[in-house]
Amino acid sequence: MKKVFYLLGIGICCLLMGLTSCVNQTHKTPEYYVAAFVWPSCHNDSLAQAHLWADGEGEWEVIKKGTPRYEGHYQPKQPLWGFEHDNDPKVVERWIDTALAHGVNTFIYDWYWYMDYPYLESALNDGFLKAKNNEKMNFYIMWANHNVVKNYWNCHRYQDDNSLLFDSTVNWEQFKTIVARVINQYFTRPNYVKIDGCPVFSIFDMGQFIRSFGSLEEAGKAMQYFRNEVMKAGFKGLHIQESAGGGGFLSNEHAAYMCQYIEQLGVNSMAFYNMGGFNCDYLIYGKNAIEIRKQYDEKLPIPIFPTVSIGWDDTPRFPAKGGNETTRYNHSPQVFATFLQTAKEYADSHPEQPPFIMINAWNEWVEGSYLLPDHKYGFGFLEAVRDVIIDGKYDSPKRK
Repeated sequence: MKKVFYLLGIGICCLLMGLTSCVNQTHKTPEYYVAAFVWPSCHNDSLAQAHLWADGEGEWEVIKKGTPRYEGHYQPKQPLWGFEHDNDPKVVERWIDTALAHGVNTFIYDWYWYMDYPYLESALNDGFLKAKNNEKMNFYIMWANHNVVKNYWNCHRYQDDNSLLFDSTVNWEQFKTIVARVINQYFTRPNYVKIDGCPVFSIFDMGQFIRSFGSLEEAGKAMQYFRNEVMKAGFKGLHIQESAGGGGFLSNEHAAYMCQYIEQLGVNSMAFYNMGGFNCDYLIYGKNAIEIRKQYDEKLPIPIFPTVSIGWDDTPRFPAKGGNETTRYNHSPQVFATFLQTAKEYADSHPEQPPFIMINAWNEWVEGSYLLPDHKYGFGFLEAVRDVIIDGKYDSPKRK
């Protein structure tokens, strides 16, 4: 049924455009889209400096304040290349070369809109898009449309103040501005990811998107407006992807609700920003995530793209958190590689859907989930990606 649903959507896209094929990508489709999320917080942003990180170095201000919560706890994290700014094109040029050499070929940039203004956009606009080699790397954006309370991104500044800082609600006029901005600035780029000729636009909080417009019906109208504008710009359609948080096991009731908004909004695929089922034992964490992925695959009528997280440790943001709220046991590049191999096999077992493998993350230093090299693991996690994706070291003899 899922395959029929997905292929029917492609067929409708083609018929609407009077075409026999939706395949018209500027970039050659890779064997796998190995896509790492980019958290663009480590540079000076005017909105962030005014409300969060006054030192002018972005969230490095918080990351450097990490403190160990148990013996052997690796805090603060120490980047091998130093505390570089993610909106420096020279920095991003090295990122791109390093990523591609190790099998990561797609960056998914977190993208924000608060106070009627884009937030942390310089990492993408000034860092990635001004990198001389940026067109070697695929990219797309995830609209991280979640509310933010004051002590979430800087508890050191706001202490116990959990009042609302950034409200992600948008009205129709703001949404129209967002639509025009992402189409003109990003979708038109030759290396922006398109599935069957349709630019991919990921949304973090579908519930918040619906609440912004007051009802599922009105949210559906907003999404249709978005599609129409994308098609006016010369594209074959719009691929809407939901990238929720960690995810958990679905009740029948919630699965039914998800199926309802998937149909009403025309959601085309789903992934997770973090793999679900957190446990301080990385082995259990990964196994839980595999079971959750399997359940979503069975219950939802759209492609589920597998996500593998490198770990979890957001203690720099939350001084009260303890060791059992971090990835503490059995955490290593080798175990990560086995979970990445499982994600690769999942993609292989779903040939009817695009071959996406998501990794959290490229640079989530503050959440303890990053591929970039550090002083503890070196290039270990990047080498694990290379071993799985490029060298096939974890493939079964039958596969080889």
